Amino acid sequence: MAQKKTFKTIQEINQKIRQGKVVVVTADEMADIVRKKGPEKAAREIDVVTTGTFAPMCSSGAFINFGHSKPPIKALRVWLNGVQAYAGLAAVDVYLGATEAVKDDPLNKIYPGQFKYGGGHVIHDLVAGKKITLKATAYGTDCYPNQLVEKRVTLADLPSAMLLNPRNAYQNYNCAVNLGKKTIYTYMGVLKPNAGNANYATSGQLSPLLNDPFYLTMGLGTRIFLGGAQGYIIGPGTQHNPKAKRGKNGLPLTPAGTLMVMGDLKGMKPEWIAGASLLGYGCSLAVGIGVPIPIINEQMARFTGVSDEDIVTQIIDYGNDYPRGETKSLGQVNYAELKSGTIRFRGEDVPAVPMSSYVKALKIARILKGWIEKGDFFLTEPQVMLPTVPF
Repeated sequence: MAQKKTFKTIQEINQKIRQGKVVVVTADEMADIVRKKGPEKAAREIDVVTTGTFAPMCSSGAFINFGHSKPPIKALRVWLNGVQAYAGLAAVDVYLGATEAVKDDPLNKIYPGQFKYGGGHVIHDLVAGKKITLKATAYGTDCYPNQLVEKRVTLADLPSAMLLNPRNAYQNYNCAVNLGKKTIYTYMGVLKPNAGNANYATSGQLSPLLNDPFYLTMGLGTRIFLGGAQGYIIGPGTQHNPKAKRGKNGLPLTPAGTLMVMGDLKGMKPEWIAGASLLGYGCSLAVGIGVPIPIINEQMARFTGVSDEDIVTQIIDYGNDYPRGETKSLGQVNYAELKSGTIRFRGEDVPAVPMSSYVKALKIARILKGWIEKGDFFLTEPQVMLPTVPF
């Protein structure tokens, strides 16, 4: 697939933003525009397409510096509201993982575990302006003699708090069913026996990486909406798999690309960074992400013109196959079918349940659109592109 003629550059789009002349649409709007006018005309008329997703994203967390005490401490163990953070960094630097459960949580000893509080909830409480309890213990050194610090802090009290998520915004994901004979509790939610429901996990036509399937406009330094503030893509996320099998339209048919993202926690809003409890599975963090896609040519217009009918995912059995490390496809389904609320599976109508919020994803895309139109958000040139495959 050859690159198409460039109609405009990111610099030219940014100049339009400065002049108040930029034309921005959300990804769902772009699908209608491309369908009616074709990709070439759409590319000439539209400058930016905004995307959005909001869902639990377990591979998330925050780097926090909690400030030096008097006398100073070289923390060995640190807890935030009873949730342990990783302290093997420096004297008062820690990383708080979203899936870390609170101390003494019974986990799945009482099955299914409720996982009422964990790292994701701590991050949400900080963003919401709540006071949390910080406890740090140490073995003491000549330069850092203190062995215990306990204090109440808010986000404003922390010298530094940076959200840094190793794997977010999965490009497509499985549709999960349970062919077993009992209800199971998974990261894809509660799955009823005998395919009693089918759960899915992306925002479909609004999803960032499904609107740029070959990552042609994304990479190190791409500015994004992250948790209600401006953040950045800093590279491919863990498990980034651009070589996943794709359809004729270039869209992956299975889980594929991912993003590593970062942003200042102090600018974020609790609506877009929310602690999550997945029954019988664990704690997580629901993250809001929106990526602006510059329409520099006909090719990008065609990619962003994708609709739910064009996006296909695989139905996977989480009752028997997945726990054995197998992901054998039991059939394909598109996102229009999933979002209808019911899919046809093995001759039966099965309720389809989203793990992500399309309503919030659309709100993110619209907020990002508003930022750009007002001149509060400019596009950035990636310094290093995300890994992709020849096409």
